[in-house]
Amino acid sequence: MTATIIDGKKTAEKIRSEIKEYVSGLKKKPGLAVIQVGKNPASTSYVNLKEKDCKEVGIYSKIIRLVEEISEEELVEKIIELNKDNSIHGILVQLPLPKHVNEEVAIDMINPLKDVDGFHPVNAGNFFIGKAGFVPCTPKGVIRLLKEYDIPIEGKNAVVVGRSNIVGKPIAMLLMMNNATVTICHSKTKNLAEYTKNADILVVAVGKPGLIKAEMVKEDAAIIDVGITRTGNLLKGDVDFDSVSKKASYIAPVPGGVGPMTRAMLLENTIEAYNNIERG
Repeated sequence: MTATIIDGKKTAEKIRSEIKEYVSGLKKKPGLAVIQVGKNPASTSYVNLKEKDCKEVGIYSKIIRLVEEISEEELVEKIIELNKDNSIHGILVQLPLPKHVNEEVAIDMINPLKDVDGFHPVNAGNFFIGKAGFVPCTPKGVIRLLKEYDIPIEGKNAVVVGRSNIVGKPIAMLLMMNNATVTICHSKTKNLAEYTKNADILVVAVGKPGLIKAEMVKEDAAIIDVGITRTGNLLKGDVDFDSVSKKASYIAPVPGGVGPMTRAMLLENTIEAYNNIERG
């Protein structure tokens, strides 16, 4: 058997088309500001793609590129300035930041109403207890893909490999909210394969190329590869695609799976921020 490819690019295109139609009917444009500190090539690539996405759907984008040597105080001042800017509804600080800048300080300074990444403690707390707020983009995209392909979640065994605040923890929460039974694995988990082989849905987000082999997955499982490692000009996922795709029923590849959905969910969150701010 060969797994059905979960095409995040195609799904993201459909979402962008819907957003474009919605934005065309608005009198005032939603605005998204992205702050990039330094010249990390991967960050530059991501920021350029986000700018392209905004242009495609009609969202006003403000890209702020700051020198790597900028002080934490100067970055905070820029965030405060954007918090007060009425043309900006969403603010994103591109991670990672230089080592001399505390990421938590930067994120905490973003107005929670404009925190379209969903990383601010207020939004993270609201999300954890099930209150309205921004859902982090990558986990939100994973759930959207599962539903787009009619992959059942309720009552299924879901295993998440990775426990980051950005992906692992929130995707585990979203799977639970959709009534899956969830197991979280991480770098200290012993005998990882014992857990992954029981997963109806396996989400892997650790950044270790080829970590998950065919013998570690259940027959007919749905595999969502979130890990991205850049090797030269290539992007590699955490799942050994060639072997696993012959055993799974569905697989989201790298690239072309979750990545495009993360960007689409950012646009959705920007529209949500716009509606919250402009319409109360």
